[in-house]
Amino acid sequence: MNPFRIFRVIVLFGLILSACAPSTPKTPEVIVPSATPEPVEPTATPVPEGLVTSVEDVRKATIQIEAQGTFVDPEFGTLYNVAGRGSGLIIDPSGIAVTNNHVVTGAALLKVFVAGESKPRNAKVLGVSECWDLAVIDLEGDGYPYLEFYKGEVKPGLEVYAAGFPLGDPEYTLTKGIVSKAKASGEVSWASVDSVIEHDARIRPGNSGGPLVNNEGKVVGINYAGNDKYDYNFAINAQDAMSIIETLRSGKDYESIGINGQAVVSDDGTLSGIWVASVKSGSPADKAGLQGGDILTRMEGLILATDGTYSDYCDILRSHQPKDTLSIEVLRFSTGEVLAGQLNGRALETSFSFANTLGDDVSGQTSGSYDEYVTVTDDYQSIQVNIPSAWSEVDGSPWVSDGDVIGASITAAANLEAFNNTFDESGVFFGVSDDIAKLGGYIQLLDVYRGSFKASCEYGGRYDYKDSAFEGAYDVFQKCSGSANTLIVLAARPQQYKTSMLVTVMVNMTNDQDAAAFDEILRTFDVIGTLP
Repeated sequence: MNPFRIFRVIVLFGLILSACAPSTPKTPEVIVPSATPEPVEPTATPVPEGLVTSVEDVRKATIQIEAQGTFVDPEFGTLYNVAGRGSGLIIDPSGIAVTNNHVVTGAALLKVFVAGESKPRNAKVLGVSECWDLAVIDLEGDGYPYLEFYKGEVKPGLEVYAAGFPLGDPEYTLTKGIVSKAKASGEVSWASVDSVIEHDARIRPGNSGGPLVNNEGKVVGINYAGNDKYDYNFAINAQDAMSIIETLRSGKDYESIGINGQAVVSDDGTLSGIWVASVKSGSPADKAGLQGGDILTRMEGLILATDGTYSDYCDILRSHQPKDTLSIEVLRFSTGEVLAGQLNGRALETSFSFANTLGDDVSGQTSGSYDEYVTVTDDYQSIQVNIPSAWSEVDGSPWVSDGDVIGASITAAANLEAFNNTFDESGVFFGVSDDIAKLGGYIQLLDVYRGSFKASCEYGGRYDYKDSAFEGAYDVFQKCSGSANTLIVLAARPQQYKTSMLVTVMVNMTNDQDAAAFDEILRTFDVIGTLP
């Protein structure tokens, strides 16, 4: 009801009578109502120049990004000058564009193809966020068509379109679907977002960073993940990302140490961490000494990525300020090292080297009869094993790396010097470490040893191992440095307390008697006391 009372003023026109004489009748005055004014059409708000207002024109503001540089892939190894491709969307006529962190971080050079152009334009990265998998880049030039964000509520059933360049194809692609779920889990192996949009507008590799739009061309989300097997497609909600994008646009990174990475977990579940594919120059990760191919296993003492996602990693970043000093541990496969250091503090230094556990080379020729075996223990009475009595030189000193005791060990041969320096002397190395078990599993330990021997030996394969107390695997090497030898390298863990320790058994065999010695070693190696 109108709160105001409307009053109508009625004007009465009186007749003027003459007091002296009768009046002469007058012709009544006719009042002509004024004409009703024509309605004024409201002035339409002009559309800013370059703003995309239809799904048909989204192509004009959707870009393809080619990232060139050196990346280290966990499956394929080092890829030099690789040209990975993703998508992106321009959000400002000045050339500001949004894409995914995993598309651009660590690249030496970005080439951007706009609106189907065959000649690429250069671009620079302004800011990145690993946890949100977002990046903002600045294209050279200006006057670009651009997209704006959708501000309505995202509900299941909302009609959406995924735009981009899947599979690195230069041909622009647009797929149609609906929002299936408004708040799906955003925890994946390369990002950690509380909730994301699940939709069925199909996206594939190469769509990463491209826009998810409604039928008016407004950005509902930024595509970042797809699953071919289950046909799942996910996008970061544009409304949730707006404040993050503004931070990145200002030249600041957000929830980031400057890596392009992926959470990995070993087959046996004993090693997990963030695999670093590349590092952003000048970032905290770069200053700490992180390199492509490193696995970031711990941060602030917490083991990372045990569930195969970025969740723990990002929770730590969210619990600290960007310039806080954070302790880190890194496994570097390329050199067989474990390194420790700090972000925004002390640079990484070697804390343990697998290479040092091998001596120089292992091997040799033995003499004497294997008719008799003896039980030997280490100096601390921690471990024991049966060996041929002919392997009379026994070293039971602790297992040492870089001057630090990391476990118990027994080395035995007829000639220890020859065993430690050639492949022509039969013998055994038996070591047990709880320190190594904190850093990885038996698969990773075998991978490190294999990397050390592959240059000198012919690799004969990997085989599973299990006895009443231990489980693991062993690698077979032959003809090392031209010798007529067979080297067996076994890595195992206790079946009951899987992460308590790791066992290494290396047996170098140079004659027929050594096969029987190997069987006796496998039958009798054991942990009998507290490790040093």
